Amino acid sequence: MAKPKPSYKEIPPAAVAWKPATDYKTGDWRSKRPIRDTEKCTRCLICWIFCPDGAIKWDGKDITFNLDYCKGCGICAHECPVECIKMETEE
Repeated sequence: MAKPKPSYKEIPPAAVAWKPATDYKTGDWRSKRPIRDTEKCTRCLICWIFCPDGAIKWDGKDITFNLDYCKGCGICAHECPVECIKMETEE
């Protein structure tokens, strides 16, 4: 069984992160989450390119959001040329 990845809370304050963003689960402090309209999406992958946390996954056919790593910054929604991503308030 693989060891679970640590939370961002386990990183010492003011520490230098020598690991990729996806080595620490950072999505638990998100206040908004991305919702994609699959009918409007052209799969241009601009959201994937601009995501600073590697939270958007492309499997060659579809785009998914890994909310364990999404911080809710909204960059994906801002950069989407067809406005298919909306940020909705986290419940």
